[in-house]
Amino acid sequence: MKRRIAVLTGTRAEYGILRPVMKAISSDDRLQLQLLVTGMHLSEEFGSTVKEITADGFRIDASIDTLNSEDTGAGMARYIAETIKELSRELEILKPHLLLLLGDRAEMLAAAVTATCMNIPIAHLHGGETSGSVDESFRHAITRMAHIHLAATDEARENLIKSGEDPQRIFVVGAPGLDEINDDTIPCPEIRGKYSLDPDEPFALMVQHPVVTEVDDAEEQIKITLDVLAELEIETLIVYPNADAGGRRMIGVIDDYVKRYPFMKAYRSIPRHEYLSLMKCASFMIGNSSSGIIEAPSFNLPVINIGTRQKGRLRAPNVMDVNHDRKEIKDAIKKALRSGRVEVTNPWGDGRASERIIEILRSIRIDENLIQK
Repeated sequence: MKRRIAVLTGTRAEYGILRPVMKAISSDDRLQLQLLVTGMHLSEEFGSTVKEITADGFRIDASIDTLNSEDTGAGMARYIAETIKELSRELEILKPHLLLLLGDRAEMLAAAVTATCMNIPIAHLHGGETSGSVDESFRHAITRMAHIHLAATDEARENLIKSGEDPQRIFVVGAPGLDEINDDTIPCPEIRGKYSLDPDEPFALMVQHPVVTEVDDAEEQIKITLDVLAELEIETLIVYPNADAGGRRMIGVIDDYVKRYPFMKAYRSIPRHEYLSLMKCASFMIGNSSSGIIEAPSFNLPVINIGTRQKGRLRAPNVMDVNHDRKEIKDAIKKALRSGRVEVTNPWGDGRASERIIEILRSIRIDENLIQK
């Protein structure tokens, strides 16, 4: 009998990271992928990115459409509650042997709570890391409920041990988001043409998400970033923020700037392969996305990381940290354009995380000793 591995995904970015792992599970003759899709994937407002998943050939075992239109912390709490309720029904039907979760989003917390109540063992990717906002609390709560820790770095492993996790349950596998970076990307002239970018001018790739603990400042924070880019007249490709509290207000600001400045373009979502190709060709990246911390070093891409969202995370020298301050941001942009790409070593892995993860999922003994922490 194949070992049933349930995987939950709720956002485009998360799916891009999980995809190589999902492919490896699907192609393994000892494992069976059970795919649960929720969150932004099922929302037209955020690009209905479930279409990317089916286009990649994955069969979806359960669609959990619980994302609400509220843009507040209370709305997020209600989303988590509704997701727990619906997930419990689906997991009751699917009866997975193990649930694989990634990171620190609200959907992952909901799934961890559900699996814990149902005695389903949890394997958690990217635990042991620090970051800003409420995500920090979510990540550590999931760590406490997880039975297997698939850490991305040695530093994360040490953090997990310091927090009281059993070293025998911790495996350093690298970041799976790097596993597809060595795949052929789209040539720069082609990707520039697809997104109507000037073939000869520098362009910025911007991804800035809300910080839930700073939700009242979300609009002003993104205005500061966009003001600087507008002042410098830098062609900018913007990807919409996520659906966390404050995200919809930020989208309203983005849409306003795109109408005012013809050199700014915004997209609800971008397919992973195209996103990586844009990273390869951009002059710099700006915002607060984890892809600027984890994937960007593999392209030697200068990154201007703004604010607290990635606070405490391991960094390569390509990352410049600034506050939500116009002068700091402007100076960092000028430095990025002046210095260009500088070769760095990516501290997040070697692009072979999926191989290691699959071996663990195949071989780990699932019994009462695993469940009882």
